[in-house]
Amino acid sequence: MRYFGLLTILFTLWNAPLKADERPNILWITSEDNGPHLGCYGDEYADTPNIDSIAEQGVIYQHAWSTAPVCAPARTTIITGMYPPSLGAQHMRSSTRIPDQFKLYPEYLRQAGYYCTNNSKQDYNLPGGNVWDESSNKAHWRNRKEGQPFFAIFNFTTSHESRIRRRPHTPVHDPAKVRVPAYHPDTPEVRRDWAQYYDKLTEMDQQVGKTLKQLKEDGLADDTIIFYYGDHGSGMPRSKRWPYSSGLRVPMIVSFPEKYRHLAADDYQQGGSSDRLVGFVDLAPTVLSLAGIEPPEHMQGHAFHGKYEADPQPFMFGFRGRMDERYDMVRVASNGRFIYLRQFMPHRIYGEHVDYMFQTPTTQVWYQMYQDGKLNAAQSHFWEPKPAEELYDLQNDPDEVNNLADSPQHQEVLKQLRSALHEHLLSDRDAGFLPEPMMHARAGDDTVWEMTHDPQRYNLQRIMQVAYLASNRDPEEIKKLAVWINDDDAAVRYWSILGLNVRGESAIKQLQAHLQSHLDDESPSVRIVAAEALAKFGDPSLQERAIGQLIDLSNVETHGPYVSTLALNSLDAVNPVFLKDYVDQIKALPTKHPSLQQRLRMSAVTPNLIDYLMVKINAMDK
Repeated sequence: MRYFGLLTILFTLWNAPLKADERPNILWITSEDNGPHLGCYGDEYADTPNIDSIAEQGVIYQHAWSTAPVCAPARTTIITGMYPPSLGAQHMRSSTRIPDQFKLYPEYLRQAGYYCTNNSKQDYNLPGGNVWDESSNKAHWRNRKEGQPFFAIFNFTTSHESRIRRRPHTPVHDPAKVRVPAYHPDTPEVRRDWAQYYDKLTEMDQQVGKTLKQLKEDGLADDTIIFYYGDHGSGMPRSKRWPYSSGLRVPMIVSFPEKYRHLAADDYQQGGSSDRLVGFVDLAPTVLSLAGIEPPEHMQGHAFHGKYEADPQPFMFGFRGRMDERYDMVRVASNGRFIYLRQFMPHRIYGEHVDYMFQTPTTQVWYQMYQDGKLNAAQSHFWEPKPAEELYDLQNDPDEVNNLADSPQHQEVLKQLRSALHEHLLSDRDAGFLPEPMMHARAGDDTVWEMTHDPQRYNLQRIMQVAYLASNRDPEEIKKLAVWINDDDAAVRYWSILGLNVRGESAIKQLQAHLQSHLDDESPSVRIVAAEALAKFGDPSLQERAIGQLIDLSNVETHGPYVSTLALNSLDAVNPVFLKDYVDQIKALPTKHPSLQQRLRMSAVTPNLIDYLMVKINAMDK
């Protein structure tokens, strides 16, 4: 009995919250749109002494992922401690609620007595509520009550994508000395953008130095655990927005003062480096763990420091959904050495026209050189349709240009990562297997998370079966797709028809009789993929009807932003030669809808797509 009594006492002591004077302050310093291009990560072009000083006192993580390669979904991951596709928040600037019982991590910290500040960007991709004591450009730990522990974020935008193309700018880093990755063409414009990127990293580093100086001036350095990380890969094209390592890998450094060294993981070593796989999904449970708060069960990440540290994880996961005006679906897994990408929309090229991305000089010259036939295979890859699977050896091919998915020597690791990703998608109930309009319509008044956990409304395993079949490009499986075209589940019908679009003209012509009836499908998403197929390769009468259907569904006033964006993407996939007779109808499409600005922050999506369509059609006359 004494033995069990002792166990009870030890268990109670272990799970008791930390006393006020035992709780560390926690400072997060974050920067935007930059990968590990820092001196402490061995980058010889970088000039980042202040961030390097954090690394000298702490540990750098060699395998840290943002989970999403763009800011809003990446921030969803951080604030919730969950993978955004499990919440329906995988799209850039989405409009998704979370269940009421899921609190955001600052709420748990505040309940425990922490003073929580955010200076100042939020962009969580979902309603944030009143989760901060202060969130503004004046938010600071200095405004807390005397003796109150703090959690403070300072987010610096200096290295953001928009800053690396801002002109005039006189380069400080020599463009001739920067390293151009194998997927970019080596041109003056590309070198200029990379040099300016390094210049902005230096400016950002100086801001980091000012924050560290304030911490020391306030006598808080010995009481504060410091995190530094970037919010996703660099703002250069094929980094930001793309779930390669170049878009997902971020610098992450954690520094413990001696007073709180006991809260660090066993692999923590001052001035050291860790190969532990960590990601943004792990940040919320980790900060709660450091504060002595047990992470709630709904959080899908794992604490990598603190009282509730979990075992190291064998895989990291990432994703890509809609990027501004362009729909896509990519899911990713890595074991640190290899990265595996599964493309569910391989008929779309990598570098589809995103207006914001095309404002960067590198993007413009890169695309023009492709059009002119001046690129090699590695540089051309971004502008061409995607394979269903990609596998890269990050140790021997850090630029990820040599796809090993078909390599006989790499089939075991391919199967391992393929299986790990499949299990992850199932266990987290990935909502991305529903097109965005269907996802919200099917959820109704419930949250997407609640809908996806109802097997009557979301038979994920069955839908995934058809999605895999649809995206693998095997022409021998057209008959298998035909079986699903008239299924009772609209998601199954959507994927079976998308599979015909993936396979192209021959498949569509074989099954156009089946497609015709779906121009009147009850689901707008199914009507759109059927109309895209027939508008591209249907008989003339069906083609005319299909184009008319796509134009109608592109009306944002009538159908709302989700449907209109999906329809405009499909309309853009149609040969512009076929659209010349519809110029007036396309030009007349409305571009405004109340929910665009209020709920989605997507006010530029519809006009960007319409403008781009008109440019393509008008170019046919030149």
